[in-house]
Amino acid sequence: MALFPTMDVCPATNAPPDAEAERADGFLGGRLRLRQTPRGHRAGTDAVLLAAATPADAEGTILDVGAGVGAVGLGAALRAPAAQIGLVEIDAAACSLARANVAANAFEARVAVFEADLLSPPARRAAGLADEAADLLLTNPPYLSADRARVSPDPDRARAHVSENGLAPWTRACLALLRPGGVFVMIHRADALQECLTSLGAKLGGVAILPVAARAGGPATRILLRGVKGSKAPLTLLPQFALHEEDGRFTAEAQAIHRGEAGLPW
Repeated sequence: MALFPTMDVCPATNAPPDAEAERADGFLGGRLRLRQTPRGHRAGTDAVLLAAATPADAEGTILDVGAGVGAVGLGAALRAPAAQIGLVEIDAAACSLARANVAANAFEARVAVFEADLLSPPARRAAGLADEAADLLLTNPPYLSADRARVSPDPDRARAHVSENGLAPWTRACLALLRPGGVFVMIHRADALQECLTSLGAKLGGVAILPVAARAGGPATRILLRGVKGSKAPLTLLPQFALHEEDGRFTAEAQAIHRGEAGLPW
């Protein structure tokens, strides 16, 4: 079943985005113009790294799940010009900005916004999302659990950062959207690695874990986890990827990724 029976699954409305969000930020070395709200969650290095997990020769359908204003999915669209991209997001205001960002970067022919509750199969279907239709799925889930975190009073930031249901329902829903043999990539906190692996169960194989540290030799603060649905291949722990030199500047590799000129060292 095709994910994009038409490209107007979630068409733009005539209502303009919030006036607070009129400022557009340069992203990926200015290759993207990204409109973001000045309050709530804002895309940064995590989104850059996740987008850089997209192979330049990727084809078929790529889903950015928990897309917010579309930073990861639009970065994937830049990296993979032969792919179709779906931005999956529950927040209506974020979807409005995502549609504006799709239009501002002239990606209407290849990128669609799906406003849906990821955790509800009926809501996914109603939005036009077909199970097992994605070839590559990228996700930056809420990092914190409601029972272990101080929740921000800002509802947009709280929704982006804190999960009421834990990680397992999120990854289960993501894997439902991924075809057998499709590739799943998630970024998360390094100290949540055990929870990440547990949440995936036995549905992924060939898992590769890329630890990301602020500086070489320092503790990892993020991990990128990549796996293949249905594979039986073993897990691989990759060499650490450092973002900064000792003087605080980006490493050459991290700088190239932030400019949108390189992918991750898988």
